[in-house]
Amino acid sequence: MSNVQSIRVENLVKRFGTGESLVSVIEGANFQVNKGELVALIAPSGAGKTTLLMMIGCVEEPTSGTIWLGDEKVYDNKWLTRETRKIRREKIGFIFQAHYLIPFLNVIENVTLVPQTNGVSKEDSEKKAMELLNYFDIGDKAHAMPSELSGGQNQRVAIARALANTPEIILADEPTAALDLDRSVDVVKMLKKIALEQDVAVIMVTHDEAMLPLCDRILKIENKVVVSHEVPKGDDVMI
Repeated sequence: MSNVQSIRVENLVKRFGTGESLVSVIEGANFQVNKGELVALIAPSGAGKTTLLMMIGCVEEPTSGTIWLGDEKVYDNKWLTRETRKIRREKIGFIFQAHYLIPFLNVIENVTLVPQTNGVSKEDSEKKAMELLNYFDIGDKAHAMPSELSGGQNQRVAIARALANTPEIILADEPTAALDLDRSVDVVKMLKKIALEQDVAVIMVTHDEAMLPLCDRILKIENKVVVSHEVPKGDDVMI
């Protein structure tokens, strides 16, 4: 794990509505995630985990504050570029609870879709896709349809897709929620391997306390503030 900043947020605030209908979700989040680090983001349901993830991912606009992705400040009380979609395509890989693979495309077509949208040639994107699929031990499934794969295999394809654009950051929202314990551990170990070997910062939203010891650090939303915790040991419970 390096000490090179990949994500930094300062005084990040998110509120919805106005007047009597105003709802405050995040009040003054301050934290940093470095390259090579797998960080769990935890909180009770409805406490703003996904909202925070989507703000970092340039999907949801904050109310105020600042966000750095790598050495680029992308938000400072407003988006500093109109090309937030470009930032997402080039810097960020998203993984969700559902794999969201396109059902009428085969595995390699799903993985190459974003790179080809970004202008990468078919040949180069397929070469990268096969490297990723082999990395996840599913290279033999390259021409299979998502319906022909198990849940765990589909999630591996989704992770390969998230890496296909060589992102600096991976944001994973409950990536193990639909999996059993063994497959969940497998996915989180893969995310940790990716963080270390690809020098990527990974933030993973999870409700599963069994996954926490596999992470490097924990961020917890407490009273609308983000607090950093060490990984629990033994029978410590954080959720």
